[in-house]
Amino acid sequence: MSYDVIKALHLISVMSWMAGLLYLPRLFVYHAETTVGSVRAETFKVMERRLLKAIMNPAMIASFVFGIWMIVLAPGLLYEPWMHVKILGVLLMAGCHGAFSKMRRKLENDEPPRLPRVYRIWNEVPTVLMVIIVFMAVVKPSFS
Repeated sequence: MSYDVIKALHLISVMSWMAGLLYLPRLFVYHAETTVGSVRAETFKVMERRLLKAIMNPAMIASFVFGIWMIVLAPGLLYEPWMHVKILGVLLMAGCHGAFSKMRRKLENDEPPRLPRVYRIWNEVPTVLMVIIVFMAVVKPSFS
């Protein structure tokens, strides 16, 4: 496959992953505002689990697979300073994904939720990381 096809698949994967990273903490806000054991709380559990397992996890894996594939096809990218910042941003995004997964498990197990405000703050983290990652990938600053 050509580099451009792999790049297109990478972008599609990343957009799917980002959709989940932006939506899941919003579901946490609503979930935290419901009564434990209520029909609404149980509905949020299903929504959160399906979003994470059926969309976010596969999209994150595909993002990494296609991203690494692009580096294999163009290994010189690893010598670019902007790519180091981008990779750090992606690793932080994966860490955010892991944190969201842990939050979901706690809500699934009816552990006391965090305050909705905490989930609202977490909702902004992927956005900040996305801005940094996209800026690095598009502008490719030289840092000199």
